[in-house]
Amino acid sequence: MIDDKPQHECGIFGIYAPDEDVARLTFFGLYSLQHRGQESAGIAVSDGRRISMHKEMGLVAQVFDEASLRPLHGQLAIGHTRYSTTGSSKLQNAQPFVVESALGPLAVGHNGNLTNAHDLRQELLHRGVGLTSTSDSEVITQMLAGGEGRSWDEKLRVFMVRAQGAYCLTVLTRDQLYAVRDPWGLHPLCIGRLGEQGWVVASESCALATIGAQLVREIEPGEIVAVGEGGPRTVARMPAPKRAMCLFEYIYFARPDSLIDGQTLHAARVAQGRELAREARADADIVIPVPDSAVPAAIGYAQEANIPYSEGLIKNRYIGRTFIQPDDRLRKVGIQLKFNPLADNLAGRRVVLIDDSIVRGNTSGPIVRLLRDAGAREVHMRVSSPPIRHPCFLGVDMATYPELIAHRMSIAEIQDFLGVDSLAYLSLEGLIRATGHAEAGFCRGCFTGKYPVDVQLLEKEAFER
Repeated sequence: MIDDKPQHECGIFGIYAPDEDVARLTFFGLYSLQHRGQESAGIAVSDGRRISMHKEMGLVAQVFDEASLRPLHGQLAIGHTRYSTTGSSKLQNAQPFVVESALGPLAVGHNGNLTNAHDLRQELLHRGVGLTSTSDSEVITQMLAGGEGRSWDEKLRVFMVRAQGAYCLTVLTRDQLYAVRDPWGLHPLCIGRLGEQGWVVASESCALATIGAQLVREIEPGEIVAVGEGGPRTVARMPAPKRAMCLFEYIYFARPDSLIDGQTLHAARVAQGRELAREARADADIVIPVPDSAVPAAIGYAQEANIPYSEGLIKNRYIGRTFIQPDDRLRKVGIQLKFNPLADNLAGRRVVLIDDSIVRGNTSGPIVRLLRDAGAREVHMRVSSPPIRHPCFLGVDMATYPELIAHRMSIAEIQDFLGVDSLAYLSLEGLIRATGHAEAGFCRGCFTGKYPVDVQLLEKEAFER
């Protein structure tokens, strides 16, 4: 794998819009959430009587065309773009999941990871419920379809009492769209207005902007919102005692133009770079980012340190979008498939190289060698997040304990391993200051090993893998 990054979660989207082509709008909404998952995509649409669906493996633009969108008629729709965190990468695990129930058809899209999925799965199997996938998202769908309650409102409340872990849901019934966010608010979910009658929910506000919808607010932690003919209504609020927003949404996952708590992620990442420069300034000639995700932090670092910002690496933005694997010769080239150095900017320079995170350490060393081969005199690496010493069990593929370089090595050892002249990470306190909401609760599990929910069984498995 070329990327040494935590892998994205999933992107979810939902829309209620009479007299609109909701399948097409959902397609464009998913297109803007493609960064959250690249393995599969799907859209389910309700016409008030039945739910029709199309889903396949691949990118959004590969899964859908005019022919596949044309049969998807209705005024309610949900969409999903997936990266597998629980369940392998195959069509059976692609979403949305659609089932028939005593209350009519049901479709579910899920972003996150249930920490008690194994127990819930066993309960369903013992009840005689047949499961076709290895995904906890199918477990959620079947829990809702066959769970207690005489209405979807009641079934969703019961589900929230039983479920543990991270989940943002879009739930489609015959005549309602539901948006559900877990009690800790681990991952983002928002709602917006489209025209006079339309309403949209999405993982990130960038998806609303793409289709011309106006952001109204974020779905609150523990909130269930129903959207239908009468507009949105809050079904329940069941928040945890303390919020625990995933800090990696701020560092890397969410798109820079998306808003969380009224601030763009771009501004938060520039602030991370400024904090990093205050904590770990280097004596250097230029500041360069690992493109594209580290660009805002590099801008902030350069501004605060008063060192010129420059480009040193050009990224091939399409290499990660092919399913064709490189041959042996190209594998040896490795990182040069993805990055090419700008030798004119690097030759004889002392360089501060900014990255947003180091997970396994597979790509950082080759990037440093690329810069040195292009003539960089010194390379000082600065990372705009703290060292990742623990896996994530709440919806992010963060690697296992043996794979995490900061779990195995000290910072001095990582510095030697990467071959940099100096290495420094942003402190956890600096990262939280940069969010602009230091008083809010955050999930810090991947940095500290302390999670907002019980993950003991999953931690044991991570050590044994």
